[in-house]
Amino acid sequence: MTTKPLRLTHLVKPSKSESKAPLILMLHGYGSDENDLFSFADYLPEKYTVISVRAPYPMQPMGNAWYAINFDANANKFSDTKQAVSSREKIKTFIEEAIEAYNIDPNAITLFGFSQGTILSFATALTYPHLVNNIIGLSGYIDHNMIDPGDKDQLKTLNVFSSHGTMDQVIPVDWARKTPDVLKNYGISCEFKEFPSGHGVNQENFQALLHWLDKH
Repeated sequence: MTTKPLRLTHLVKPSKSESKAPLILMLHGYGSDENDLFSFADYLPEKYTVISVRAPYPMQPMGNAWYAINFDANANKFSDTKQAVSSREKIKTFIEEAIEAYNIDPNAITLFGFSQGTILSFATALTYPHLVNNIIGLSGYIDHNMIDPGDKDQLKTLNVFSSHGTMDQVIPVDWARKTPDVLKNYGISCEFKEFPSGHGVNQENFQALLHWLDKH
């Protein structure tokens, strides 16, 4: 169901718990919307409140983006870092709003991203580690240009599940393979897995993230 008018348009699946609930906040990929990852909501543990948000930049003829992707005359791809940082700040504010609006436990926040949503999940959590506990990053990578690293001690409390398809033709798996080492430099624990898939989430991948979520 679509509910309260917070900073970003979103869908909510409330927790079955009557007390403050842990939150899974879903950030979709480039050209998609809040309905995409929300299809996973019914398969996630009922103790969580699940919120899926719509990125703030509309695309034509449909879909949304967390930031624009541009190409030069030689087909080199560039990310609009200014837009990305603006989206990062919107996500931060939305988390703060959602904690109040939906009776969320502020010490149990999981960001669940896919592709561009993963990139923004990393950017948000690494900049504001006091707001986030876990990151589930699917088919994405860490873009250092979008991060202003937060408190070192807070960074060490983050837990990360990162996965990627070995046949991904949108974001090369080699980019994602750097994730564990980058996070290690921040003192962050990361479980990284590869699956024989393209730019998507297969059943084996989803089961692996559920198993990881159960431990964290």
